[in-house]
This record gives sequence, structure tokens and C-alpha cells, in this order.
Amino acid sequence: MATRSRIGIQLADDSILSVYSHWDGYPSFNGVKLVEHFNSYEKAAELIDGGDISCLWTNAGWQNELLTTTGPLTYASRGEDCPPRYDVSAKTYLENGEEYAYLFANGEWVCYDTCDWHDNYKQKVEIPVPVAA
Repeated sequence: MATRSRIGIQLADDSILSVYSHWDGYPSFNGVKLVEHFNSYEKAAELIDGGDISCLWTNAGWQNELLTTTGPLTYASRGEDCPPRYDVSAKTYLENGEEYAYLFANGEWVCYDTCDWHDNYKQKVEIPVPVAA
């Protein structure tokens, strides 16, 4: 079972461009990996440009083979066309159907709980501080 999330960047007109991420959308994994590895607008935009993601940070390929690099495993890497989604506002972005939504805006990552069955639906949740390696 997956913990699904949506990862987006806020554009200059406040619209949002985002991708779906299937595995480990919890702030303790996806949130930390976003802060650790995609901590600038340029890096976040490059991530979004890659399209929908199976796993944000892995060294395993589609056949469970060991890859030479660690990073996002995108659906495009197995030939699927899953381009970023456009939302006109944060309001529509947060109504995404996944469990968490990440947004790179004003130079930082923010996480929202988008589980409509939670008491803190559409509220910000803390991304844990990455542990130094």
C-alpha cells in the first residue's frame, strides 16, 4: 500500500505545477528528501519537469535492479507519458486526492495534510529536519 503525495512548485502568478508521487509520501520521507535534495526553485522545477514519480528517492529500478545513481524513479523512465499537472490556485491544488501535498513556494518546502478524513485536513504539517549523514 502506498502513501500518495503531490509535489508542486508555485509559479509567479500563484498557479501551481505538480506531479504525483506514489510511494512514501509521508513528511518523514518525501518531505525530508525534498528538503535535502530539491531545495532550490531550479532543482524543484527540474524534478517537476520529469513528470509523475513512483518513488522520490531510490536506487532500485523497475525490475528491482540496483541502479548506479540514487534519485527519483519516474514513470517516464519506463516509457509512460505522465506530464505535470497545472492548477490555477493553491485551493484547487490541495484538493488533489492524495494523502499529502508538498509545495515549493517562497524559497522553501511546505507540506499539507490532504487526507480529508483527518482533523487537520488542508493544514500545514511539519517536515522533520533532515539528519546529517
